Amino acid sequence: MKITPFRMAALAVVLVILSACAAAPSSTSSPGSPAAPPAAEPPPPAQNLLGATDELQLVVELALDLGRKYGGDRVLVALDIDNTLLAMEQDLGSDQWFYWQQDLEQQDPCSPQLVNGRLEVQGALYYASAMRPTQADAAQQVRRMQDAGLKVIGLTARGSDYRLSTFRELRRNGFSLWKTAWPPQAGFADAFTPEGLARPVRYEDGVLFAAGQDKGLVLQALFNRSGVGQPVLIVMVDDKRSNLQEVMKAFSFSSTKVHAWHYTREAPVVAAFDADAAARQWDALLPALEQIEQILGPDNFDLPANAARAGCSP
Repeated sequence: MKITPFRMAALAVVLVILSACAAAPSSTSSPGSPAAPPAAEPPPPAQNLLGATDELQLVVELALDLGRKYGGDRVLVALDIDNTLLAMEQDLGSDQWFYWQQDLEQQDPCSPQLVNGRLEVQGALYYASAMRPTQADAAQQVRRMQDAGLKVIGLTARGSDYRLSTFRELRRNGFSLWKTAWPPQAGFADAFTPEGLARPVRYEDGVLFAAGQDKGLVLQALFNRSGVGQPVLIVMVDDKRSNLQEVMKAFSFSSTKVHAWHYTREAPVVAAFDADAAARQWDALLPALEQIEQILGPDNFDLPANAARAGCSP
């Protein structure tokens, strides 16, 4: 997708603001002698930034500029997956479906639209459903940062149980994050539980699976475990403000600065979520998933028994 003239103008303004102005040095050499090359000046100290955009190219242009200033290996770009890089083809199984189900469980636990075993059902839907890129050139934009030498990873709220379907859809849509991963490149052999968090997380092939926990604390744990220190700058892109706030808070008293970008491309799709349609889709799909599990076994997903919930009429 091409940037509109308005967006390009806005991008130019931001780039001018963030660029360091180099003053021309005065010459003290005698006439005819070669001028001494100006001493390289260090880049200005990095600063925190909070912004919003529906265009990945805007973030990419700014990240590339930061890489030129501070060095690509000192800038980490952390990209959310659901509704940031990829989105479900339908309401069922989407990020908005998951949070609707979560709210429904609290507000109306006997609702006929509430699925049993939300996490297990989500795993089955990830297995069965394809995903689409949030914008047609998303993979191309990510590759631009990778080709420029920036460290680029995925930072998802998904748990590691979903990693096979996650990597499948990333590859199918042209994303490969392992080659520019924060060290170690292949990740860690096992999941680990960060200090202060309740559930294990996993870092594998450039994707950090946070298991629904504080993304800022999970990033801190990655840096501590990797043993190579922290980047000068984190460029974070996520469709949820709460995740951005967690990352900014986690590094607020450190030397690492955060450029947090609220990505809004999928906001109209989220706003148009149709809970009734999603419930009908689930009712239609469930028998097929049960048959797949019965014939092929529960290796790829394991649906819970569809029994009546405690305290609810059958």
